[in-house]
Amino acid sequence: MATLGVNIDHIATLRQARGEKEPDPVHAAILAELAGAHGITAHLREDRRHIQDRDIYVLKQTITTRLNLEMAATPDIIRVALDVLPAMVTLVPEKREERTTEGGLGVASKERDLAKTVKTFHDGNIAVSLFIDPDIHEIKAAKRVGAEAIEIHTGYYANAQGKACFDELEKIRDCTYAAHKMELRVNAGHGLNYRNVKSIASIDHIEELNIGHSIIARAALVGLDEAVREMLALIG
Repeated sequence: MATLGVNIDHIATLRQARGEKEPDPVHAAILAELAGAHGITAHLREDRRHIQDRDIYVLKQTITTRLNLEMAATPDIIRVALDVLPAMVTLVPEKREERTTEGGLGVASKERDLAKTVKTFHDGNIAVSLFIDPDIHEIKAAKRVGAEAIEIHTGYYANAQGKACFDELEKIRDCTYAAHKMELRVNAGHGLNYRNVKSIASIDHIEELNIGHSIIARAALVGLDEAVREMLALIG
C-alpha cells in the first residue's frame, strides 16, 4: 500500500495572502499527522512565496513522522536543507513565473551538477529523490547521479482524458517497474485528487504519494482531519 505525504504549501499560501501569522502550516502538519498522514512535504521556494525558512525549522522540530523538503538545487536552499536535515529532499525544477511545478527536473541534461548535489546531501546523511517525468531515460539518469529515489510527475496523467489518460497511466506503470528493477524507490505526485488517485495508488512499487492542493481544497469544506482520512481511504 502506498503511504501518504501531505503537502502543506497552500496553508502557507493562505497565510501569506494577508501577511499574517495564521493559518500556521506547522499546525496543519500536526493535524495531518493525527489524521494518519505518513509524512509531511513542504516546498521552500527561492522566492519564499508560501513556505518560509522558519516553517521548515519548526516542522523538523515538531512533526513525528518524516519531513520531505521539496527544493531547487540552489546554494541558498541547499544551505537550509543541510542545516535542517530533513529525512529526504526532493529536487524539483523551479521557475519564478510558474504557479506550481510544471514538469520534471530534466536530469539527463544536468547530470554532472546533480551528481555533485546528490553527494553533498548524502554526505549530510540526507536521502535524495528527483522529481522527474515518466521517462525511462530520466530514470536511468537519476540512477547514474546517485539518487536513491524518484518522484514521478503525475501531472500529465491528471490532465489527460480518455485514451490519453490510459496511455499516461501505462507510462507511469512501466516507468515504476523499470525504476524498481534499478533498485530506485518510487514516489509519485502532482495533480492527484480524490477522483484520479486510486489508479496511481494501485500501481505496484509506488511507495508514497505526495498530495497537497486537493487535500487542502477539500479541507476548506470538511476540515483537514476529514480530508486526510478520505484520501487515506482511497489509497489504502
